[in-house]
Amino acid sequence: MTFCLDTIVVKPEKNQEIKNAIILLHGYGGDGKDISAVILNWKRHLPNTVFICPNGHEKCSINPSGYQWFDLTKEDPSYIIGQSTLAEKKLNKFIGEVKNEFNLKNEKICLSGFSQGCMMSINLGLIAEEKYNCVVGFSGKIIDQNDLKLRKKVLTEICLIHGDADQVVSPNFMLEAKDFFIRNNITVETYLIKNCDHHIPIEASSIALNYILKRFDRV
Repeated sequence: MTFCLDTIVVKPEKNQEIKNAIILLHGYGGDGKDISAVILNWKRHLPNTVFICPNGHEKCSINPSGYQWFDLTKEDPSYIIGQSTLAEKKLNKFIGEVKNEFNLKNEKICLSGFSQGCMMSINLGLIAEEKYNCVVGFSGKIIDQNDLKLRKKVLTEICLIHGDADQVVSPNFMLEAKDFFIRNNITVETYLIKNCDHHIPIEASSIALNYILKRFDRV
């Protein structure tokens, strides 16, 4: 099948049955290949999982060799909401194609992402008509709390992981997101990684894997 976004698809080895999917969204200026590096630590523990790593729908405005989910060259909040909403529509179409291709429901899908990809995963996980299995976000934040509160429909469980030395997206944003989720009855786990800047270290990858394994085992 041809998807509406260029994507890396890593299927289970030895033609094992696909029971779950993890959709991984890259950060600003990255691509599907970048974020697919996380799979190396996850694949052997999730033998019935297909990994989907799409490229953003736009070339990155400051890094033409990479992609973006929304433009960050303007700081106007209404502009960013508008641009991220366009990305949501594109991603929802893409996720619908993934569900049809692999015959999966939302409860069998984990949405995950790094930085800007984390921001998109949070929104997608909460504005859907049906809960996803979970959202796992690295080094991100809520794009706009007021906007998300108005549009939230479901209570998808969320895990956020952030480096305490992140100077690109402050770890304070993780604490703000945690507060928002608790106030809105969304189950959340948060992990702060010591001496970690804006990337996904092995410790963060392992925490995420254990979180996902528990949730896939429940459904």
